Amino acid sequence: MEAGIVGLPNVGKSTLFNALTNAGAVAANYPFATIDPNIGVVPIPDPRLALINRYIETQKVVPAVLRLVDVAGLVRGASKGEGKGNAFLSAIRDVDAVIQIVRCFDHAPGGEEIVHVDGSVNPVRDIQTIESELVLADLQTAENARAKAERVARSKDRDALARLAALDVVQPALEEGRPARIVEIHDAEARRGLGLINFITTKPILYVANVNDDDVNGEGPYAQAVREHAESHDSVMVPVCARIESELAELDEADRAEMLADMGMDEPALNKLARAAYSLLGYQSFYTAGPKQIKAWTVKTGTKAPQAAGVIHTDFERGFIRVEVYSVHDLEELHTEKAIREAGRMRIEGKDYAVHDADVCHFLFNV
Repeated sequence: MEAGIVGLPNVGKSTLFNALTNAGAVAANYPFATIDPNIGVVPIPDPRLALINRYIETQKVVPAVLRLVDVAGLVRGASKGEGKGNAFLSAIRDVDAVIQIVRCFDHAPGGEEIVHVDGSVNPVRDIQTIESELVLADLQTAENARAKAERVARSKDRDALARLAALDVVQPALEEGRPARIVEIHDAEARRGLGLINFITTKPILYVANVNDDDVNGEGPYAQAVREHAESHDSVMVPVCARIESELAELDEADRAEMLADMGMDEPALNKLARAAYSLLGYQSFYTAGPKQIKAWTVKTGTKAPQAAGVIHTDFERGFIRVEVYSVHDLEELHTEKAIREAGRMRIEGKDYAVHDADVCHFLFNV
């Protein structure tokens, strides 16, 4: 599960990335500070892991993770190569989702002036700038894909024909400045063809309103504008004060709890951000639990048992026989797997079983 972090220069993107990954020093406050994408891994907060560990002893507990690609600040004209734009855009073509950081403060704490690349703070304009660049980048992708697909389609190649069917629907929208994600495609082959073209704007977007420390809940007019935009585009906004989060990331557990209490926060906002990204992508967690480790595994909702087993190891999918499964709720109620089995709650499921969120699984396989 991977997300690309994008935003205009000087919106707090690198501060947030460093807080998320606890990566240390924050990049300097000027455009293009991060030329090559940084990669970070963020654990998904999951209290169910502690609950499982309460009843099953283990050597280690491993959460699910969100892999982050920190893409340097985009600017107007990035799709044409401005500000190393092509390199930045290519960095997010393979991610599952886009996290856009939007500046929602006039001055940094203490009154420090941070110059906005467009001269003034306007969150919705900033969102539209980024989206326009991504749409323009996709339009270039569409034009290149069409030229290639038209050549190959002469031999009646099925994939090329599917790509052309998708382009016939999506390309006009891109030409009108609309992202590919909002285009309805009813033809099954065209939908398949869309999956063969690496468009950026098919990816879901999570908006992060980077607020000042006097607006941690995102109730100010800037953050509210981002929230309304997100809701109108079937997306989600999470308010985050990157400065506070970067300070919290450096503290030990006791000091972090004290600072959270002082700020009137029940948990770091980054926890909410990680969960929101997880939910936006349509992912769920199932678990394996034993004496060596308790681990959360990430799969798309509706994933069948053999494919879920394959996330652990390809041999598990190849030699899948069946899965023994119960829920975290069963363990919370009955406390041991032995009691779960005796109560008839340990289910035996086959290859057609769709793994559920909070399932604890024991896969049986033979290769």
